[in-house]
Amino acid sequence: MNLESRTVQTQKTPQELFEFLTQVENYKQLMPDDTKFETHGDDKFLFGLKGMPEIKLGLQESIPFTNVTLGSTSDKLAFTLSCNIEQVANGSQAQLIFNGEFNAMMAMMIKGPIKKFLEQLASGLEKL
Repeated sequence: MNLESRTVQTQKTPQELFEFLTQVENYKQLMPDDTKFETHGDDKFLFGLKGMPEIKLGLQESIPFTNVTLGSTSDKLAFTLSCNIEQVANGSQAQLIFNGEFNAMMAMMIKGPIKKFLEQLASGLEKL
């Protein structure tokens, strides 16, 4: 299952946005207010959304100033969450991409909440 957020503009340069996203504690600023959030070391964090199981994500890959990819640390919900970063005239633009392998029933159940979550994260990036 592939889901994409809308592309958002930020005031941060690609370097600033990349550095922000490679620090896992900063993701708390992007999460909805009612989200449980805990850091686990320098490269992992746990979050919990209403109606969804708690998920632990870890920094999986980072390509300086263009991409940051987080991956689930659980085999039960294997997925990645990537942020593609591009330079624009007055800062940068970013798009979040969720990619996971789920059975049809699971995909149907989580598609709506994940899409909503991606849009909330994108809105958080836009406010930076």
